[in-house]
Amino acid sequence: MNPDAAALWRGPRWTLALMLAGLGTLGPFSIDTYLPAFDGIARTLDATPLQMQQTLSAYLFGFAAMNLFHGALADSFGRRPVVIAGLALFTIASVGCALAPTIGWMIAFRAMQGMSAGAGMIVSRAIIRDMFPPADAQRVMSQVTIYFGVAPAVAPIVGGFLFVYADWHIIFWFLAGVGALLLVLNTRLLPETLHATQVQPFNARNLLRGYVQLGGNLRFFAMCLASGVPFNGMFIYVLSAPAWLGGHLKLAPTEFFWFFCLTIGGIMAGAWLSGRAAGHVHPRKQIRRGLNLMVLATVINVALNALFAPQWWWALPPVALFAFGWALMVPVVTIKVLDMAPDRRGMASSLWAFVGSVFNGLVAGVISPLVMHSPLLLALTSAGFLVIGLVSWHWVKNRVP
Repeated sequence: MNPDAAALWRGPRWTLALMLAGLGTLGPFSIDTYLPAFDGIARTLDATPLQMQQTLSAYLFGFAAMNLFHGALADSFGRRPVVIAGLALFTIASVGCALAPTIGWMIAFRAMQGMSAGAGMIVSRAIIRDMFPPADAQRVMSQVTIYFGVAPAVAPIVGGFLFVYADWHIIFWFLAGVGALLLVLNTRLLPETLHATQVQPFNARNLLRGYVQLGGNLRFFAMCLASGVPFNGMFIYVLSAPAWLGGHLKLAPTEFFWFFCLTIGGIMAGAWLSGRAAGHVHPRKQIRRGLNLMVLATVINVALNALFAPQWWWALPPVALFAFGWALMVPVVTIKVLDMAPDRRGMASSLWAFVGSVFNGLVAGVISPLVMHSPLLLALTSAGFLVIGLVSWHWVKNRVP
């Protein structure tokens, strides 16, 4: 924690948390906003379904690749310059997407969006730990988690509304406006939270040493898996929403909001309870409670899909309960990940996000298209992601402070 933190932000804590939440959610929000406009973009740019899928994969893999570097740059040059540069580049890329004349240009600008959008998410986590002691950091992280989890669910609703009442170009103009607004706010208000004593030299040898130390640390890697991979147990349903909700559950597009409302409600409730428990419930106990709820939701989900034909009234609540459990435990795990490298919190945040982003990219580009045709396969795949998180946590829980 920065010893001068109290002097850096004199306003209410919730205002800083809100600004950091905006930074943290820009990346996941931008992933899904344009999904409802896939067909419209394809018709305008004469693109095949495979090429449209590449616009999503380009974003996700660009996002994952640059995640490795945003935090390391923030450890050397400061949090503020990296955030501002990332927001400026994201705004330019969004304008490029809106004006893209061909699918090739669209793919290129989506990759540019992904490479820049992660800066706010990565650096905002480091800023939280710079500014707050552990219990308070958990509370703020819980507030940010609410928005981070809500963003992928709300994004298609916003994008669908803009597409229906305008056209797909407006979606990217909207994202450019969001990027520009965050750029202005952070340029005016965001303090530099990296203390002078924690600045890392920016040279290849020092960076390589940091990556080797963290990347080769099995405890750190297990903590990343414990928090990042289970998220995909919920995320795969968001990515598969058209096939799952419309095809299997027979919901009309106007009824999709039930799924998103329940999932958002689960995330908000879990993150709120996590913040309330900070400083009162032992972190390991809180993580265990979250994982237990996710296990319960998964068992119910798999059993119902194995025994019955899918019905919306029983298919949606298990996913919402899973989201609740994830949001309850992930703020605690995130703080633990950052504290495993107190002198390189930016790099730790980068590597943590990189692991999660790689899995997100695989889920979006490979796994979701393979399993979305079967509700049972969707449930089993979600269970598989949770098993990875459970095994990782049970291996590492007694190996970290």
